[in-house]
Amino acid sequence: MFRYVFNLFKKRSVIKIYLNKNVYDSAIERLEYIFDEFENVIVASSGGKDSTVIFNLALQVARKKKKLPLKVMFLDQEAEWQSVIDYTKEIMYHKDVEPMWYQVPIRLFNATSMQEAWLECWKEGEEWMREKDDISIKENDFGTNRFHDSFPKILKKLYPEQNACYLIGMRCEESPARVASLTQLLTYKAITWGKRYTPKATFESKGYGHYYFAPLYDWTLSDIWKCIHDNKWNYADIYNKMYQYGIPPIKMRVSNLHHETAVHQLFFLHEVEPKTWTKLTQRLKGINQTKHLKQSEMFRVSKLPYMFKDWKEYRDYLLDKLITIPEHQEKFRKRFAELDVKYRHMKNRNDLYKKEILSILCNDHEFFRLEMFTQHNAHMIALRRTMEGKVHKAHDKWNKYIWSTEDVQRPTNK
Repeated sequence: MFRYVFNLFKKRSVIKIYLNKNVYDSAIERLEYIFDEFENVIVASSGGKDSTVIFNLALQVARKKKKLPLKVMFLDQEAEWQSVIDYTKEIMYHKDVEPMWYQVPIRLFNATSMQEAWLECWKEGEEWMREKDDISIKENDFGTNRFHDSFPKILKKLYPEQNACYLIGMRCEESPARVASLTQLLTYKAITWGKRYTPKATFESKGYGHYYFAPLYDWTLSDIWKCIHDNKWNYADIYNKMYQYGIPPIKMRVSNLHHETAVHQLFFLHEVEPKTWTKLTQRLKGINQTKHLKQSEMFRVSKLPYMFKDWKEYRDYLLDKLITIPEHQEKFRKRFAELDVKYRHMKNRNDLYKKEILSILCNDHEFFRLEMFTQHNAHMIALRRTMEGKVHKAHDKWNKYIWSTEDVQRPTNK
């Protein structure tokens, strides 16, 4: 296994140090520590491969610590793979599990339609993709209808003045952003691999906090599948179907089927789970037309149409024509104007315009993809640090966002 540690010689960076220890034993040690420190521990499951591992390891530790039944939470987004629901049901009916299966009204972003921007999951009076389960929690009494906001709200509702935490299957290998979030800030005592929901002032004054922890943060994809194979654990059958279809393991993702980071699943949903496909097309606008688009057409913006003089003009045209909901159009305009001002000194801004165009095409008025580019792209980070005066631009002489392509004589460090 390896461990991330701070690089004292370079600000805001970490070093990966390999240790003579395997990730399985390390994860067990971390889980034992969490169960010793917290009375209220909940496994937050998505039904995916990482959740499979964290559930089984947590169940093993809970048995050892005599802390059964193990609480397992699944926030059902309705538009889910049927294979995931079948596997989740198997977990929720496990004899050593206290089920927290939420099938409550929440709003989810729909990246496939300009007219129906949201899926109102489990909304009363509408025809759902499937009936609610007998043991599920059906009332939203935790004060929000947004998916990600629900997790801290549920802890606050259930444990208002107690320490409580989720165990999740997040891993650093999945993105550079996760490396930063799980290695650089102390979350609880000496732990970095998590996040504190509770404000620091509340934690310090009242002595309790709500958290999530990621004990598998240093696992690789191979570690996950080897652990499942060696222990002969059950997992969602959708992974077998994806493998048979030809999806590379690194691109196998389990989530709801229509948001901006998972919509590519619609290109093969009709072949892998045709019944789920039929139900989804009846439930939500834009699903069927998405299938007929080529993946390159929906997720890549490569060639400027000849009738536009530049990418900015093309962006503004698409915004006028495609975003038909006035409040969403205004939200796009405001965000684009902010970025135009903030990055007014940026050279070669076409990449930024392309990301903005992609946000329009995916109807991403939450700006998830755009934020990933501006906040986590290495060249954009360097540009921002240069603009803030933290680094002289000569230190990043090959950054295309700092130096234009017309700059023949670029400065060098002497």
